[in-house]
This record gives sequence, C-alpha cells and structure tokens, in this order.
Amino acid sequence: MLKNFWYAVEFASKVGTEPRRVVCLGQNFVLFRTESGAVSCLSDLCVHRGGALSMGTVSGDLITCPYHGWQYNSGGVCVRIPANAPERNIPRKARVDAYPTVERYGMVWAFLGDLPEEQRPPIPEIPQWGDPAFRAVEVEMELDANYERTFENVVDASHTPFVHGTAFGNPDSPQIPDYEVQQTDWSAEADIKMSPPPPKGLWGLLARRKERPEYVTVTNGWYLPNVVKLHVRLPIGDLILYDFNIPLSQDRTLVKILGFRSFFTGAWADGNARKRIEKILLQDRPVVESQRPELLPFDLADELHVRSDALQIAYRRRRAQLIEDGWWVGDSDVVTGDSPHRSATVIASPVRRENPELASAWVHKTRNGGSPQ
Repeated sequence: MLKNFWYAVEFASKVGTEPRRVVCLGQNFVLFRTESGAVSCLSDLCVHRGGALSMGTVSGDLITCPYHGWQYNSGGVCVRIPANAPERNIPRKARVDAYPTVERYGMVWAFLGDLPEEQRPPIPEIPQWGDPAFRAVEVEMELDANYERTFENVVDASHTPFVHGTAFGNPDSPQIPDYEVQQTDWSAEADIKMSPPPPKGLWGLLARRKERPEYVTVTNGWYLPNVVKLHVRLPIGDLILYDFNIPLSQDRTLVKILGFRSFFTGAWADGNARKRIEKILLQDRPVVESQRPELLPFDLADELHVRSDALQIAYRRRRAQLIEDGWWVGDSDVVTGDSPHRSATVIASPVRRENPELASAWVHKTRNGGSPQ
C-alpha cells in the first residue's frame, strides 16, 4: 500500500455533520463537516482512552468523543476536557492526527502522508464532473482481494472478452493490437482497439439505429495511487468509469465508482446504468478474489508478462521506484501492542513533521512500557 497520496475515501454526498467512519490503508478515520460545510478528516481514535470519535457527535466545528467528552477541532487539537477543573491546562499532547482534506469531483479526498503541501502529488483530474453533456452515477462494492489486484484488473484490457464477454467484450475476437502508453510520474493511459459485442437491452434499442463498428477505441488508464479510468466509446455514446480502489486492508478492497455516460442522460436511466456497472463488478469479483498470490509481487520477474500487459508493467515499474523512495506502508507505519498482540496502521499526518517536538504525541506505550499501540 502506498502512502503520501491523496485518497478519495468517500462520496461527498455521504458526508454530513454526523461523524462518518471510513477505512483506508488499514487505518480508521472519521469524516465530518464543520459549520462552513468544509470536510475534516481525523484519526478515529481519541488520544485519551482510544474511544472511536466516529461514535461521537459534532457541534459547530468540534467533534466530541463519546467516552469522556473530549472535544477536538478540525486540526485534531483537543480544546476541551470536561473532567478538568477550569484552571487546569489542556496537555499539548492532547491531539489526534488531522489529514488535509479536499472535496472535489463529488469525492472527499484525504492526503494520507506527512509530505509538505508543495511536495504532494496531484489529485487526478475528472473533466466529466460538472459537464452537462454527461450524467453521473455512484456505485460501490467490497471485494475480498488486495486493492492492487482489483486496480490492475480494470487496467487489463485482455481479460475483457473472457470475463465480460456477455457485457462489452467479444470472445470471438480477443486479440489486443499493440498500443502506446502515454505516461507521467503519476499516471498512464493508452488507447486500445477492441472488438465489441452487440449491445443488449435498453442500450441496444438505440444502438440498432446505428451501424455496428468492427472495433471501438477503449481508453484504459491508471492514476496513482489507486484510481483507474475506463473510457468505452460505444455506438450510442461514451461510457467513462473512474474506479477508486480503496485498500481497507491487505486483503479487502472497497471499490467506489463514478460512472459517466453521454447517452440516456435523464435520471430515469440511472438505475439501469448502476445495474450494468454492478454487473461488471460482479463478473470481476470471483476472478480477482481467487488470484494467487493474493498480493502483487515486488519483483517484476515473478509473474509472466506479454505485450498486452504494457499498462500493468508501467504501473509496477513506477511502484518499484516509489517503494525505493520510502512511500510504501511498512513496519514504521504499524504499531503493535503487547497484550493482546494486536497491530494497527498509523499514517503520520503533516502536523507531525511541522511540530517535531510533538512527534510522539500520538504514540502510546503499553502499561508495561513495551511496544507502542
């Protein structure tokens, strides 16, 4: 799992003034809106006794722990301890990790890492958002698979005729012509020609009026750390899916999808569009859940590659560079308690780097002085 990136952790429509728990990179976070409507993201763990802030309440710009009523502002600083006498100061270390948060393209993005602002990778662009020529729907589904497996699955064009032969692949013509990958430090895209099957159902009604092409151009692309774009140019219009592969843990992924279409743009067709996107996910699900090894190998040579795998190869090479640069979630990001023997991921926030004298504020030793937890 990669840190130091903006992660789209939730649909913006689902975040309000009630605390909302989300999980990413194996860590629990809490999202809530302040009085101004801005979204805040904090570690979902009260520094006092480990209460879940997501079970608490929001009042104005403050979130209150349900256990002892400690209140935190959107910067993660504790501003009130009800049990304290008025003359007692609040300890400087009474704070939780707060993560930079942006609401964009209908998603809430949290920066999970401690890089200063000028060094952070960009948020991927989604130009279809807000474009009146497109209609968007939201879809989500959990899979018992590693996020890099689900991520690569969408990038992979050659599985389409076999896994999705009844939806938009053509098993009678599975060949993938050579294609050129356009790559930046943070993304890669390729236009790939594929043979389409005849559309069915509601979409087929309109397609019958048009001549079926021998090939359609499909744009597959990835955007670090976990976003995949699939742009299918159908005879009836464009279908563009943005898949956000959110790593809940090493072996479980929450896939959130923004699906855009330039046809049947009325709300009446939203249910049909969701049903078709869910069908694609359900076709992929048993395949990626059965893949072995469950985790993507670190060595490129550990799996066999062919020319049609060029996009995946580009990702794995860039991933290897970032791992070498220390952007992989590793042992330094995992804390373990002595009793019971449990571990948790803790991604350091930028505030730790900005306030080195408080760097240990978020780490608690066990009662015996053993490993942190």
